[in-house]
Amino acid sequence: MIDARIPLACLALAFPLSKGMAGSGSGNANDWIYLRNSDLKVGIIKSSGAGIGYFSRAGSTRNLLNHYDRGRLIQQSYYGDVDGSKWVDQEWRYNPVQGGDYEGKSPPMPEITKDRQSLYARSIPLHWASGEKLSECLMEQWISLEGNVMHVRYVFTYNGAKAHAPRHQELPAVFLDASLDRLVTYDREAPWMNNRVTDLAPGPTNEYIKMTENWVAYVNRKGEGIGVYVPHVTEATCYRFRGKTGGDLNCSYVAPIRTFALTPGLRYSYHAYFTIGTVEEIRERFLEIHSEISTGKRPDES
Repeated sequence: MIDARIPLACLALAFPLSKGMAGSGSGNANDWIYLRNSDLKVGIIKSSGAGIGYFSRAGSTRNLLNHYDRGRLIQQSYYGDVDGSKWVDQEWRYNPVQGGDYEGKSPPMPEITKDRQSLYARSIPLHWASGEKLSECLMEQWISLEGNVMHVRYVFTYNGAKAHAPRHQELPAVFLDASLDRLVTYDREAPWMNNRVTDLAPGPTNEYIKMTENWVAYVNRKGEGIGVYVPHVTEATCYRFRGKTGGDLNCSYVAPIRTFALTPGLRYSYHAYFTIGTVEEIRERFLEIHSEISTGKRPDES
């Protein structure tokens, strides 16, 4: 039986191929907007609520993210109570998703403002299972490139009348290329003391892990990949999917998680940081950000 706390991304294993699922709109060049600097390149998909679908080193054409469907991006996703909806045949729950629904339906086109150094998007999500436009919800994201780090600020506003029970929330959901198959984090006491990291090999079923330094990374066999750091968040959920057909269906997934309820008037804001490099480089960059937050040089929003 599937644990009702598990986020939608984790349940993709149960229904890997469903009607219209492979419909991210990513094949249309006009559907993309990019930010670049001398270190990084990031791309959002307009028809997927401005969800992040591309992330690479500057000058590289190798995208390290997976954007197979509307659910597979770096994006916001939140959970409430069981509401009679169904994801294929699975009973589902209230679930606003930035990118769209499981059948490939796009949310309303987001409002996007871009300059040379940053990108802002304001969007209305869809219900993942029912495809309903959730006008009581608002998702905002600010993306900026700070040298070799991508900084994303997320804000979720819920003005619905119903108070939902607390659930695990993805902060954010992160889908990566399947070649990044080794998960690395620090999960013990005495964080930020340069103690040995923990190597994990997530399987096809959902797992929960600790990350006491607030970061987690997926890397390849050379030890290079993507790290995500979310201040104050000490848990994550993860899995790896390997289908028989291969290709873009395969992916690595991770999401830092925190438990809270969607209640009327909620405005939830947080920062997430992403970087590409070796485990040592990833950890060093996140330590610098952690130190800046600790000394008040960087915003501390949870």
